[in-house]
Amino acid sequence: MTNLRIFSIAFVPLLNNWIVCYCFPRHPSQKLKTMVYVIRKEHFNAAHRLFNPAWSEEKNQEVFGLCANNNWHGHNFELIVTVKGNPDPDTGFVFDLKTLGDLIKKEIIDKVDHKNLNLDVDFMEGKLASCEILIMEFWKILAPQITAYSKTATLHKLHLIETNKNSVEYYGE
Repeated sequence: MTNLRIFSIAFVPLLNNWIVCYCFPRHPSQKLKTMVYVIRKEHFNAAHRLFNPAWSEEKNQEVFGLCANNNWHGHNFELIVTVKGNPDPDTGFVFDLKTLGDLIKKEIIDKVDHKNLNLDVDFMEGKLASCEILIMEFWKILAPQITAYSKTATLHKLHLIETNKNSVEYYGE
């Protein structure tokens, strides 16, 4: 007798069309493992200046515009942290969201909130204070902390919103 495979398919709407999101074979007798994504949003305010010290003042103004202001500028940032894993059979949690919030606050928010990213934040020392660099530094801090706390959960994505028009996402790649 041959093995019968059943295909599980999940569809996700995108711009009024349907696209296939997941399609994977599994044996009917196997227990389906469930990947769940939990999300925590935190907020902080910070100032920074986009400025490359290897460039002239004119080139910095040309490339970064108002963001190269000598007197800094600030943002009300939103940091959205997504952790993925399988729910714990004892708690039903992928990762305790209160614990995740506490971890983000201790490791990130307390270090950047109401600070100048160029001057006051040790892990940004010597780095350009762009959102792209900032989010990669956040990843370096949070990923090992989340893995250390949980046997099954891992950091999946960080989303940093700088303005209502500008944001960055990072998957640790």
